[in-house]
Amino acid sequence: MERNTLREKKGIAIIIALLMLLVLTLIGISSITTTNFETNLSGTERLKTDAFYAAEAGIQVGISQIPDTNPIQKTELKEDSYYWGGTTGDKENPRGLQSLGSHPMDGFDSSWAFKRFQVNATGESFGAIKEMEVQVSYGPFRAGTEYD
Repeated sequence: MERNTLREKKGIAIIIALLMLLVLTLIGISSITTTNFETNLSGTERLKTDAFYAAEAGIQVGISQIPDTNPIQKTELKEDSYYWGGTTGDKENPRGLQSLGSHPMDGFDSSWAFKRFQVNATGESFGAIKEMEVQVSYGPFRAGTEYD
């Protein structure tokens, strides 16, 4: 008595096809999830970079106005991108540059002095915020002069 093995394996092809389809679906879902995560990550990084450059613009404005210690006013660079003098809490009331007094510098004798200033600026871009602080030496000036 010979058995027909093909008749006993009826339907196995559909089960294998469904399993393969399930595996491919899981791979597709995993790929979409990874792509969405990477897209969000790169978008956040772009906003942080924009905020950094906005803060850098504020620092450059502050350095260009030394020896004046006036506040760096809140300035719009583009839609929802700003810089201002000070920290995040100083957004509506920018802080001025700080004069840290005079100091000696290597290579100059005691008859010369340099003035030191601190510039704080904050940049914001679509909610991402970066703060920067820079100290700048300005001079040389004759020691004992009343320049501020």
